[in-house]
Amino acid sequence: MNILPNKNTWLFVAIVIGGCATTPEPQPLQPLFFPPPPEQPRFVFERIITGSADLIQGDAKKRWRRLLTGERERGIGIEKPHDVSVCKGRIFVSDSVNRVVQVYDVPGQRNFPIGVTEPGVLVKPLGLTTDSQCNLYVADFTAKRVNIYDQDGKFIKAIGGLDWFDRLSNVAVDEKQQRIFAVDTGGSRSPNHRIRVFDAVSGDHLYDIGKRGTGNGEFNMPRDVQFGPDGLLYVVDSANFRVQVLRPDGTFVRSFGALGLQLGQFARPKGIAIDPDGNVYVSDASYGNFQIFDPQGQLLLFIGGRSATFGRANYMLPAGLHVDEDGRVYMVDQYFRKIDVYRPAHLAENEGYLGVWNASK
Repeated sequence: MNILPNKNTWLFVAIVIGGCATTPEPQPLQPLFFPPPPEQPRFVFERIITGSADLIQGDAKKRWRRLLTGERERGIGIEKPHDVSVCKGRIFVSDSVNRVVQVYDVPGQRNFPIGVTEPGVLVKPLGLTTDSQCNLYVADFTAKRVNIYDQDGKFIKAIGGLDWFDRLSNVAVDEKQQRIFAVDTGGSRSPNHRIRVFDAVSGDHLYDIGKRGTGNGEFNMPRDVQFGPDGLLYVVDSANFRVQVLRPDGTFVRSFGALGLQLGQFARPKGIAIDPDGNVYVSDASYGNFQIFDPQGQLLLFIGGRSATFGRANYMLPAGLHVDEDGRVYMVDQYFRKIDVYRPAHLAENEGYLGVWNASK
């Protein structure tokens, strides 16, 4: 008797054959340089960080697959990143929804949160900075205080409090770690658009810098602050669409930037960072990029573009950024819940504090 296979048999055979077929491995993406060829590159896009899964050393194939296919294996990720600060390979990211600072310790290959236990509980962490000992300073918007932790998350002290700020948004500390500079963004009805300066040891309030206005040394919704290697204070004066450069006592030095659509101008400037050479990096939430200026405010380069698609150097809502000791640049995007990392073109991928990521490639 002649027995023909039924359709279920054919389905089984198809599944077996399909299971034996090999899926082509995704090919590595081409390097992304800034500026693009034929110009001499200054930066190369290095990686996207979305969570603890990205701490895996040297897993290049897995990273490329995720970039190409859109897979989002995040591990312990970030719901709404706001700012980033990096010290000796430890990447600190504030998460205002989960109310923590996530720490991605690349050399130590570990991830842990800061701000989840008393007395250092965080309510709405926004701006971050670190000092030379990798102590972490966190601007807590809701608690209206600056929390200070050591590099492992042990709470040290808090400065400020409910009566001290209208809208605490960011923080910086001077090179000698003697003074803390906290940004009070104010609001549409508040006159308190200023930087409040505190003694880092005693916590005493020392003086204020600025008031609401458009003149030199005045602010309209300041957003971020950073010290440069020249010892000067660089302030994102967001609603005046400029960066102001001040001495630590508040004396005006210079400013650059203006409202506009041209390169070197701003629409919604937010974060600021300074590299070891004194170049100034400013993120802009409207343009979806960050621009790089020399210390005098001359535009050198812009990186990134506005996009609704998740990908390398694509931004919908960029926020904080940072430049580490090796010159790597870290850029936060709140919409895509990621941090992009750029490496200086002169730095080999296995060099610097983050070089261990590529050590086994």
